[in-house]
Amino acid sequence: MVFETLLLETGDDGVAVVTVNRPDKLNALNASVLDDLDACFAALEEDDAVRGVLLTGAGGKSFVAGADIAQFTALDSPAATAFALRGQKVFDRIERCRKPVIAVINGFALGGGCELALACHLRVASSSARMGQPEVGLGLIPGYGGTQRLPRIVGRGIATEMILTGGQVTAERAFAIGLVNRVFEPDDLMAEARAFLGTILRQAPVAVALSMEAIRASDLLQPEGMAREAALFGEAFATEDVREGVGAFLERRKPAFKGR
Repeated sequence: MVFETLLLETGDDGVAVVTVNRPDKLNALNASVLDDLDACFAALEEDDAVRGVLLTGAGGKSFVAGADIAQFTALDSPAATAFALRGQKVFDRIERCRKPVIAVINGFALGGGCELALACHLRVASSSARMGQPEVGLGLIPGYGGTQRLPRIVGRGIATEMILTGGQVTAERAFAIGLVNRVFEPDDLMAEARAFLGTILRQAPVAVALSMEAIRASDLLQPEGMAREAALFGEAFATEDVREGVGAFLERRKPAFKGR
């Protein structure tokens, strides 16, 4: 697949690397990037050879610096609402992906870029990375899910501080508040991210997908979430992998999962 604003690499290890490729614009989001992300993740979802995704930005300065601000000059209120809904739809697709998606944050992840990282299932960062939601400094608010996902990940108090001050947090601070899962030196970032994803891909593929779906259900009221967890737990027992996993444990050997 070839995209206008993305680079896509796939390998024999089941990992797809998706790179937002607008380094001259610090990989800022525009309509073309959103369209490409939507099409790319739709295709990756259906590609049986792909088991996990690393999402990053081209160049050494930025993951995604935010939305392309120049496009805001043409928006009135109804158009701005449609603009936000479009970005939310694309990011929802990434969040709902049944394959693990890790944001590899190699620089600035601001505004829409931070929201893109939040839509991924896990986040790893370069020690030089910076993250934030600076929209209030432009007279705006986050529109691609930041006001919803950020509080769920770091807690309402810290999220409120980040959004209302518009300040940036360092990679060290992001790790301390649970915004990123791991921090690595810049030269090691991609290799470590691939290794991190590899620890997930060694698990039972269907169980990983069911686990992510159950985790999303934590956004529901607790009784509904519990019911969904129980149903998905039951689905796991309809797979060959659960028999392999339990059998391997009892036989003291490594499991050979088939993803079915």
